[in-house]
Amino acid sequence: MNINNQIIDLRSDTVTLPTVDMLKAIKSVTLGDDVFSEDPTVNSLQEKAAIIMGKEDALLVPSGTMGNLVSILVHCNRGDEVILGDQAHTFLYEAGGISAFGGIHSRQLKNNDDGTIDLDQIEASIREENVHFPPTTLISLENTHNRCFGAALKPDYMLKVQEIAKKNNCKVHLDGARIFNASVSLDLDVKDLTKNVDSLTFCLSKGLSSPVGSIICGSSEFIKKARHIRKALGGGMRQAGIIAKFGEFSLDHMISQIRKDHKNALILGQGLFKIKGIDIDIEKIHSNIVYFKLNENKSSYSRQMIKSMNDKGILFFEVSPNRYRLVTHYGIESSHIKIVLDTISEIL
Repeated sequence: MNINNQIIDLRSDTVTLPTVDMLKAIKSVTLGDDVFSEDPTVNSLQEKAAIIMGKEDALLVPSGTMGNLVSILVHCNRGDEVILGDQAHTFLYEAGGISAFGGIHSRQLKNNDDGTIDLDQIEASIREENVHFPPTTLISLENTHNRCFGAALKPDYMLKVQEIAKKNNCKVHLDGARIFNASVSLDLDVKDLTKNVDSLTFCLSKGLSSPVGSIICGSSEFIKKARHIRKALGGGMRQAGIIAKFGEFSLDHMISQIRKDHKNALILGQGLFKIKGIDIDIEKIHSNIVYFKLNENKSSYSRQMIKSMNDKGILFFEVSPNRYRLVTHYGIESSHIKIVLDTISEIL
């Protein structure tokens, strides 16, 4: 364990725990049956989310994975094709759900380090009408981009993708699990990042510290269809206001936490840069996600380093051979960053 006899969990911002005030807030929650759209707290959360994102309507779902699946099932028929990045969460980490449950073909294009996909490649990959081809009906983006250094997609890029989509009769979906991190990183209103997409999801249970839940946003017609598919997938919850109250609190009080998370990530990255044996590009620390490698002289110690850090109560992932990810979030303080840096320096 570390010197404070405390676990420092940097594996993900999904490990966040509710604040004391969050737990107090749910004691006064008013409940109803959400499958009948009668839970007032759920309805209030959905209205708030839609306004924040600049969309007509919103829908609470148990997870971001379900949110992306539901959204893509609304946009695409069986046999359709969706264009997405080869590092996209939907492609890598959602159990192939769009293919397994929707019969939807995915066309994976290379993600650049900044999370973008080359615009010419997107346009060239849209299928012409031909009996041999699956129709291209959707382009899916991710913001911030988890696997691409937590980078934020900028509004001008989103606009260009939307222009390509409109020209080719496609829709655009945004996996905005960490959209508030993108908003903070770019110092822009979140609406500036969502106005050029037809639908989006965002996560309440990552940097916003709710224990469960994600939100889908889109047009009223889109959400009407999404509600039906959510029910079919088993996501129709009853007295879901208990979950929704956490989400309301997150949107009202926890967005400011993200700026602190970004500051801690930068301090962490700058500290790692100073440690002999570590290879890190601090220019690629965009939000709350930090990636680093061990240099050639140290790379053979990969497993040993992870085990030694875990034994000292410091948890993080090796996401691919000799590529490590650390994520800052609520519950990680500057004092924890110092412990992490001191410990990894000692071990190396």
